[in-house]
Amino acid sequence: MGGIPYFYKNSALELIVSAGPVVKAVLLILLLFSVCSWAIIFYKWRVILNAKRQNKLFLSAYSETRNLPSLYDRCSHLDHSPLCTIFSSGYMELLKILKTKGNPELKTKEAQAQDPLSSAHNIDELEHINRALKRAMISEVIRLEKYLPFLATAASTAPFIGLFGTVWGVMDAFRSIGVLKAASLPVVAPGIAEALIATAAGLATAIPAVIFYNYYLHQVKILSSELEEFSSEFLNLIERGMIRKV
Repeated sequence: MGGIPYFYKNSALELIVSAGPVVKAVLLILLLFSVCSWAIIFYKWRVILNAKRQNKLFLSAYSETRNLPSLYDRCSHLDHSPLCTIFSSGYMELLKILKTKGNPELKTKEAQAQDPLSSAHNIDELEHINRALKRAMISEVIRLEKYLPFLATAASTAPFIGLFGTVWGVMDAFRSIGVLKAASLPVVAPGIAEALIATAAGLATAIPAVIFYNYYLHQVKILSSELEEFSSEFLNLIERGMIRKV
């Protein structure tokens, strides 16, 4: 009735409970690493998924119409699209240039919708827009890479933290052998098993972290390539507008 439950006896939970204070502290640190890593994994999954889904929606709208004010309005509903951020930054810079030049065509929204490209004249203005696109692109890449360094840190340090707990546990086990003055398997095995649980915990923390870190880094590189490609295409569109005016 008051005995030890079957699932507890000779289980990993029993090894953790019977481990020394240092090993328990190591396991607590690894638990915090694991919880934070999984929280980041699920968060980045949602961020990457939303970015890819809304990028598709924006590209679909962009391919259907080149009406820049209309696309800018559409971006207000696509908050998680990196492409929308790039486009909005370039478009706002273009409007600043036209406003600075005092173009009378910008006095009405209808006139903007007709041809907002046709009033820019020189290569300096194109460079201003290019810098705005690059700033937005860098900002978006930083946002997409946010928290990924923690996954890299967890993946690289967790095995060593676990190994430290194992080494400390093995030292305790050998010290117990010296105190008991016996080296039989029943005396040695429990201490070694308690020590090895730290290494197992370190690997369990590191493996998901390294897998998802590499996966998300690859996804960010793909999105970054899309941003560069769209930025070049959008800049060419504006440049053609300048050449047409000249």
